[in-house]
Amino acid sequence: MEPPYAPLSESCAKALGDKVYEKRKLASQEIEKMVTEFNNKNNSAQIRKLIEVLATDYATSRDANRRKGALIGLAAMGLGLGKDSGKYVQGMVTPIMTCLSDPDIRVRYFACESLYNVVKVARSAIIPFFPELFAALSRLVTDSDQMVKDGSELLDRLLKDIVTESSQTFNLQAFIPLLREHIYVKDAFARQYVISWISILNAVPDINMVNYLTEILDGLFVMLEDNTLEIQRMCETTISQFLKSIRNDSSSVRMEDTINTLITHAQSPNELIKSIAITWIREFVQIFGPNVLPYASGIFTAILPCLEYNVESKRSIKECAVSVNNSMMLLVSTKELKTETVAKIDLRSIMDVLSQYLTHNSMHTKIAVLKWIHHLFTNFPNEMSVHASNLNTNLLSTLADNSDEVVLQSLSVLAEIVNSQESRELNDFNKSHYRKFLLSLLNLFSEEKLILENRASLIIRKLCVLLNAEYIYRTFAEIIAEGVPNLKFASTVVRLLNMILLTSTELFELRTSLRNISNEKSADLFQCLYKSWAHCPVSTLSLCLLTQSYQHVSRLVTLFADVEITLELLTEFDKLVQLIESPIFAPLRLTLVSKANNCADAQYLAHALFGILMLLPQTEAFDTLRNRLQCVPNYWGHEPVDERNSLEYKSGIDFDALEQHFIKLQKAHREQRIVHRKRSVITPESN
Repeated sequence: MEPPYAPLSESCAKALGDKVYEKRKLASQEIEKMVTEFNNKNNSAQIRKLIEVLATDYATSRDANRRKGALIGLAAMGLGLGKDSGKYVQGMVTPIMTCLSDPDIRVRYFACESLYNVVKVARSAIIPFFPELFAALSRLVTDSDQMVKDGSELLDRLLKDIVTESSQTFNLQAFIPLLREHIYVKDAFARQYVISWISILNAVPDINMVNYLTEILDGLFVMLEDNTLEIQRMCETTISQFLKSIRNDSSSVRMEDTINTLITHAQSPNELIKSIAITWIREFVQIFGPNVLPYASGIFTAILPCLEYNVESKRSIKECAVSVNNSMMLLVSTKELKTETVAKIDLRSIMDVLSQYLTHNSMHTKIAVLKWIHHLFTNFPNEMSVHASNLNTNLLSTLADNSDEVVLQSLSVLAEIVNSQESRELNDFNKSHYRKFLLSLLNLFSEEKLILENRASLIIRKLCVLLNAEYIYRTFAEIIAEGVPNLKFASTVVRLLNMILLTSTELFELRTSLRNISNEKSADLFQCLYKSWAHCPVSTLSLCLLTQSYQHVSRLVTLFADVEITLELLTEFDKLVQLIESPIFAPLRLTLVSKANNCADAQYLAHALFGILMLLPQTEAFDTLRNRLQCVPNYWGHEPVDERNSLEYKSGIDFDALEQHFIKLQKAHREQRIVHRKRSVITPESN
């Protein structure tokens, strides 16, 4: 009758379960000899029977010493079988794997040692069991016992060598789900273990890990948050290796899925993650070109907030974001790919993102957003037209920004929107979008006093450059003349427009045009402006002086007897005297000594200026104007003047009607002031 543990002898079976290690070792040596003999005789039945005994009667025993015996016995079998161990590898590995999670520390350690010996001789035959081995080792590297950890590390290094040399038979596709499952572990040792495997596999020439990059890239970025510097370094190095592989050959990467992962992590509060993600985005824009355009809105979401960084630690992030932004702008403006670009970009989602960041705290971010909106309207005016109305409100709000650069860039966008909406074939002044836009601007000035006081001049001057200065002034004048309920506000706006007209270099051409009112077009513009300028008496005088309507000025001055002389009005007269002394009114001063038009214009002008002098109190402005008039030749006024010789008469303008309009408006102002004064008495303003 066979012994109970055949083919083991009774003494060997007893020694194999002994508590003394040396006895177990002697038993294992006997097993090694036995297996060698069985193998030489091709007695596979006995070999399998021995494996079954060790796996069933020892490896699953409640006695820890018997489990240890099973492990040392299985290791001895592997050594005895040598290169033929591959035939029996499953039977040997399965019970050892069970012991890797044994509650006894020493059993777990011996399991590592046993498995190491089996794997060492089985080599590539172990590959089919790699997923199970990988999962088991991922637990062992976090073991509480250092000896077990050390044993698992030795086994791990051996497995990496085997997988590297057996890369052609290694089933990477089956392994990736397991890797993806373990990549989100929190334990530092487990993370090191996972990263090391990714790095090793990526370094094998026959294995293309880039094919599966989208499966693991998110996990790698998550690991970058680890507080352990070594893990950060390993992870950063591995990610850099992947990027290098993509630079060399981008055909394997699934760009669409990968870039979405990058966009997500580029918004991380972690600076290292953000920096690496944006660096990748920059590379992808360079590598894939127009193919990244469908993801433009996500890319903008990632890079636009980074443009505000101004601390040294974030300098590289900002520079990278600027580079991405510039590259994207070049892609959109490529004329050869314009049709293709329109098809690829989602303007609606892009505009949603840009609109969101239009109210960002950073000046640099807002400027970048405004440049993008301008860029899109320039390149795709038809497609962008549907977004114009939604943008106007947001753009107008940016005119209150503290940064002049933001305001100027916003005006450039608003001007481009207006231009893109207008029909360029129309020669007549039929600019409905000009009117709608400028009406919104006037409403903004009316509602926001600070914008009117601090920004309005800059805004109007810039618009006169970007759009058509004549259209701007004509439209403003028409809107004001048609009826602004608040007459004081109308007067304030006219005063502002007048000062810009008379002093700004941007309005030089318009001033030149207005000086020649004998020209029908100039005369028409003058009359249009006059109807609103009449809200402000001194501005009306200034306009008439500019247009050389000197006879009308001399008549208007006499009407100031009925105008309420306030401190504000006297201040305006002071400014007018300063303007008369400025280079802009050099032609006016020369008219005083000119004999052209039979001296008609000179005498009307002199009369007007003397009238203004009489309205002034004896201040510095009074002295300045008096000194100027003392230079006028005393022969003016000796001969009667024929008004038909004046430039004003030759213009064909009905100045009588304009005078009546001036009187009517000033009467309306006076009546409104009376009403306001009564209200202020009845209901005093609260402090």
